[in-house]
Amino acid sequence: MTHADWLLVRGERGNPATRLDERRPDGRAWSEGNQVSYLVHGAAYFKELLAAVRAMRAGDLLLFTDWRGDPDERLDGPGTEIGAVLCAAAERGVRVKGLLWRSHLDRFNFSLRENLRFEEEIAAAGGECLLDMRVRPGGSHHQKLVVLRHDGRPERDVAYVGGIDLCHNRNDDAAHLGDRQSLPLAPGYGPNPPWHDVQLALRGPVVGDIEAVFRERWEDPAPLSRSPLTRLRELLDREDVHADGLPAQSADPAPRGTHTVQVLRTYPNRLLSGYPFAPDGERSIARGYLKALRRARALIYLEDQYLWSPRVVECFARALRTHERLRLVGVIPSVPEQDGRLTRPMNLIGRITALDALRRAGGDRVAVYGLENRAGTPVYVHAKVCVIDDVWATVGSDNINLRSWTHDSELSCVVYDENPDPRRPADPGGLGDGARAFARQLRLDLMREHLDAEVEAEAGTATADPEQDALCDPAAAFDAFAEAAATLDAWYAGGCRGPRPPGRLRRYEPPDLPVTQRLLATPLNRVLVDPDGRPLRLRRRNAF
Repeated sequence: MTHADWLLVRGERGNPATRLDERRPDGRAWSEGNQVSYLVHGAAYFKELLAAVRAMRAGDLLLFTDWRGDPDERLDGPGTEIGAVLCAAAERGVRVKGLLWRSHLDRFNFSLRENLRFEEEIAAAGGECLLDMRVRPGGSHHQKLVVLRHDGRPERDVAYVGGIDLCHNRNDDAAHLGDRQSLPLAPGYGPNPPWHDVQLALRGPVVGDIEAVFRERWEDPAPLSRSPLTRLRELLDREDVHADGLPAQSADPAPRGTHTVQVLRTYPNRLLSGYPFAPDGERSIARGYLKALRRARALIYLEDQYLWSPRVVECFARALRTHERLRLVGVIPSVPEQDGRLTRPMNLIGRITALDALRRAGGDRVAVYGLENRAGTPVYVHAKVCVIDDVWATVGSDNINLRSWTHDSELSCVVYDENPDPRRPADPGGLGDGARAFARQLRLDLMREHLDAEVEAEAGTATADPEQDALCDPAAAFDAFAEAAATLDAWYAGGCRGPRPPGRLRRYEPPDLPVTQRLLATPLNRVLVDPDGRPLRLRRRNAF
């Protein structure tokens, strides 16, 4: 088994215009010798990011992109607001450059006002943050990255990539009590919605790849917005809409670990003037999934915000039909984030259709769950994680839906560990021979949290020997989730008598929709829009 079996080789990205595959003289489409760690939950990510930014000095370079930014979001308590932290860095001479999606109007539940405020604060401190609307109609810039480069101290260089925005709702931890600075979701999530998310911290040569992703967008010569009204307002307000130049990119940090990382993106085929770095768009996230799924034999583990769109899940269904021992476990939000009379049924129709396709293909080898905290409040799953056969692991901004695979800008990192995992599952036909340490440990840690394994360990009932972890066996892991969810469901059905059983998993079954809602939502989805709210005419031009 080699990198080329799992990763996209040069030419398979389908975008010869990007500099990503031209950065290495040997033509490798990935970087080797990296050290990657995963930060589960916003609290862990924000605490590490805060310390890293505060340690930056004059002459260092800080780059970030985001879908939404709330400058008052606290990273680790009072006095750590992200806007103030970035402004303080700029004031002491750190070169701060950011790209925020300009967003649609706030009355449609988007982020225009907050992103404008973020831009203004950073500019006043001497940094530069641009509001970027260089997207297809109805699209967004959804990438979430931070790059920290240190002048004369390359050993400190780090990049963060994943699903966590620098905004409200994200600062939660394993207890899932929610962010005290919250934005409203559907009423079922309560005033402080519990939030589950994952971010990667990347060190080594891959930092140069992530910086190159930022630079391609920063150096795009197209106007930040094609809207005549927006451009007139910029002129009247004397807004700076032209990006200042960046210093020359430093040499990549030295190798320091065993992780091979491939950077994958989505860019649409932008109308009128394409991206110079992706004139026909890029679908490497979709292509990366398609290649990895062709190798799937034992277990696909997903955590995803949506899991929508039959066209996207078809590649998962194909893998399930092809390999009769392959199982799929999905962890998704149990309640749609929007509870409107039209948006809720449209969301549910999209999910129902996708799950039906998976279950037709895999039958009882497909299991999908929602999460709740110990108080019984649903947890909003915002993570975008996939682990295939404990070998191929991806974390990024992209969801399992058509929008993320075709229409918005997205960024993810696939991690392939050079170190095999020494643990062997009980099943000799399982994952033991090919499992990689990073992918397996990521899956195990996420599954243990959802099973409340940490709570059991404190009580002395969980195995203390990681070499004997039963969850390494794909069948045992699949059954452990099923058993935990069945036990918790039975506890609720029995009137919650006795102590709450361990575990946070509830078997997910979409609610029945009234006939009137089905009659309204189904034609809208099938004829006018997909579950992501874009016209089919645009959707069909973005095949992957």
